[in-house]
Amino acid sequence: MNTVTSTPTSTPSPSPAPTLVVLDMAGTTVADGGLVESAFSRAAQELGVEPGSADHAEKLDYVRATMGESKITVFRALFSTEETAQRGNSAFERAYAELVDGGQCEPLPGAEEAIRELRAQGRKVVLTTGFARTTQDAILDALGWQDIADLTLCPADAGRGRPHPDMVLTALLRTGTESVRHVAVAGDTAYDMLSGVRAGAAVVAGVTSGAHDEPRLRAAGATHVLGSVAELPALLGGS
Repeated sequence: MNTVTSTPTSTPSPSPAPTLVVLDMAGTTVADGGLVESAFSRAAQELGVEPGSADHAEKLDYVRATMGESKITVFRALFSTEETAQRGNSAFERAYAELVDGGQCEPLPGAEEAIRELRAQGRKVVLTTGFARTTQDAILDALGWQDIADLTLCPADAGRGRPHPDMVLTALLRTGTESVRHVAVAGDTAYDMLSGVRAGAAVVAGVTSGAHDEPRLRAAGATHVLGSVAELPALLGGS
């Protein structure tokens, strides 16, 4: 007589609580207020793209569609040579910094409080951007946020910008976080979501305070969609 031995099915263990939170800046924690579009228009004009022209409108549509991506990557897609792309990106960064220095920069409602609450919960917070380091520093200086996070990263610090996972993984390595299963990512664009998904983050939260709406964030892999980053501490608080 044959004896049938049943193997008990195991229940997957829940993901551990995130100990590292990687946050986007413009559109997620920092109000954009059209600054990216204004800076791009200034830079494009320096490259001979006339405001109001069909070429300008087409390029601006591309900038809107690729919000969250590394800005040099955007300029490479829009202009035919590396030299032109580099000139355009430098002009964009200068224009954006001038707008920030002119007072056109403020945190989104509840963002500063959310960052402080996340850190009070015992989590490390890293702020990331698609801008160059000089522009990121100008934003941090304008907001008085030099010490608000454990770490700040731009694409040059990690190798590649979004939608690649490099900045999330660099944040993990530099903060000594044990596993990608301990990481939460939040941002307002599909590129933020793709970056988090490709890095293997346990939580990839989209916020609708910036460039992209809920359907686009969901399509890019968002595990959660929030009205703003102010809701993130409560979402992670029970984990």
